[in-house]
Amino acid sequence: MPPVFGHGRLRLYLLKLLNESPRHGYEVIRLLEERFHGMYSPSAGTVYPRLAKLASEGLVRHTVEGGRKVYSLTEAGERELAARESELAELEAEVRESLAALAADVRRDVGGSAHDLREELHRAAASASAPSA
Repeated sequence: MPPVFGHGRLRLYLLKLLNESPRHGYEVIRLLEERFHGMYSPSAGTVYPRLAKLASEGLVRHTVEGGRKVYSLTEAGERELAARESELAELEAEVRESLAALAADVRRDVGGSAHDLREELHRAAASASAPSA
């Protein structure tokens, strides 16, 4: 299965998501899963270290609400995102292509499995209907 994000590209996509709205880490994970129609869901070990790194770089900040850290872009994060607008457009095109490749892989896997299952059922039916010796 092809990777969804190339090296360093998830970082930019996280900035995009936080630019849309402040979010807690679990919400970021679920949103990515939703946007990828369940075909990609990053682990907490993927998202939280990147959010912490973005915070250490001054691009995001967090507040604590209901015991959860809620991340939002800082002015520096907004400036970086604006400066990388063309890269973000390219990334979004890559994401669409990656999602299409993931979907094609799933269709291929499911199609192959369905074909194998049909063959197995036909063999079983033929074996069951054959006269016993």
